[in-house]
Amino acid sequence: MPPRFHVNDRLHSGIKIALPAGAARHVQVLRLQPGALIALFNGEGGQWDARVTSIARSEVQVEVGEHLAVDRELPLAVTLAIGMPANERMDAFVEKATELGAASIQPLLTERSVLRLAGERAQRRREHWQAIAIAACEQCGRTRVPQVEPVQLLSAWLSERESAARTRWLLSPADDALPLAEQPVPQGEVQMLSGPEGGLSSTEADAARAAGFVAVGLGPRILRADTAPLAALAYISLRAR
Repeated sequence: MPPRFHVNDRLHSGIKIALPAGAARHVQVLRLQPGALIALFNGEGGQWDARVTSIARSEVQVEVGEHLAVDRELPLAVTLAIGMPANERMDAFVEKATELGAASIQPLLTERSVLRLAGERAQRRREHWQAIAIAACEQCGRTRVPQVEPVQLLSAWLSERESAARTRWLLSPADDALPLAEQPVPQGEVQMLSGPEGGLSSTEADAARAAGFVAVGLGPRILRADTAPLAALAYISLRAR
């Protein structure tokens, strides 16, 4: 597979464009030369063959070739809503969720959240996580980039849940949680809600259930906040194929 790069431009065969700064640096790090073949995608579906035409100190020009109808998306749209784990764990979560096929990622503030973000700081982190999602798509072959949504309070997010999603799962260690392995293969849109370190409070869990989320469990072990939704995503994506 040739090196793949995300661009924000509208693409069509025959045009010449300058790669974004990050992609241009990557071309130089890989020591590609004029004539080298690469692939471009802009998140609208499919990808384009392209050829490097010139490399300067701070600019790489490419010519766009044929469009390829590549589709590596899951057959269902999965939103992962997570009480944000602290430190670098959220970075890793976004990367792995992208690789596993999540359609969108919703960072949440909950009662027990360790990571507290608001205002400009929250926006900077969102932009950082979106860049991680783009890089993960470049690596894993996806042609559509999952959307990292603005940070929200869990209560606000639940109050806005007017969705066509027929499957809404609350990942829970509660005794009455239904085994995930016994749930039918989901179709269409799926929303999965998972708490932060320490889990959701009982009040928050009750609010999620009232909003239509069904508590499901992943087994007898307590998984980390960033592990549980990834395990569930991997499980349902394999079953949905």
